[in-house]
Amino acid sequence: MRKSYLIDIEEEVAEIPNLPAAWEGQRVAVIADWQVGMWLDNTPTIRRIVQQLVEQRPALVLVAGDFIYSPGKNPNEEISTAVELIRPLAKAGIPTYAVLGNHDYGMKAKDVPPNVMLATKMAESLEAVGVQVLKNEAVELAPSVDQRQTLSRMQRETLYLVGIGARWPNQDKPAVALAQVPDGAPRLVMMHHPGSFAAFPANTAPLAVAGHTHGGQIRLPFTPEWSWLTFTKEDKVHADGWIDGYGQPGNHLYVNRGIGFSIIPIRINCPPEVTLFTLRPSG
Repeated sequence: MRKSYLIDIEEEVAEIPNLPAAWEGQRVAVIADWQVGMWLDNTPTIRRIVQQLVEQRPALVLVAGDFIYSPGKNPNEEISTAVELIRPLAKAGIPTYAVLGNHDYGMKAKDVPPNVMLATKMAESLEAVGVQVLKNEAVELAPSVDQRQTLSRMQRETLYLVGIGARWPNQDKPAVALAQVPDGAPRLVMMHHPGSFAAFPANTAPLAVAGHTHGGQIRLPFTPEWSWLTFTKEDKVHADGWIDGYGQPGNHLYVNRGIGFSIIPIRINCPPEVTLFTLRPSG
């Protein structure tokens, strides 16, 4: 029997320069790292989280990659499961966006060749149920409007979402995505791997969100920066929460702990996370 974990709802405030008035106070939900297909995967918790978000109705839901884990030769079952888990969000009319992670390319390690066909099938399946998958793209997020609003007012209320491609298959190209955003325009940034954040020039990512780390999964009590990842990863680890002293001035990265597992299906002192950002104008 699969275990359904307690869910940690992290309420955060994100300050966005030039945030349109229509977006002030709106909430953006971030989830990540489902890893569907791993033995004893965490699908009951994913299902509960999606249902909670349908009830809470945030303005946006962002999913920061790794929908599946290691699907093997026939990924249809894992992809279908992931799609059915996310379908209620789009069906409820909640704008839902995603980026892909390394596991969506079949990469459990950096030296594994990426499976582009797998990633394409994952993205197309998500798009088919109304989830927009971004790969080094920027999209305009306009608030709900009625016929009385003028075009100029709608343009003043535009917020941009920048979605970055997966890092391990060398698909992360922040410059390509940022070129699609007008200078000074308000924006949110989503990526899978925190390492993609370092390439953003100053003041181009006032709120960036990522996943990938799972928060370490196993952490020593009362010492949140010490996890098993600290001892097993060659790269510098940005485990979870706001990452201080990383990236260029004016940029801020938040790493979500995710929902699923990697390597072993267990979390200790590191519960699955839903991050709810309340948007505020900076200053």
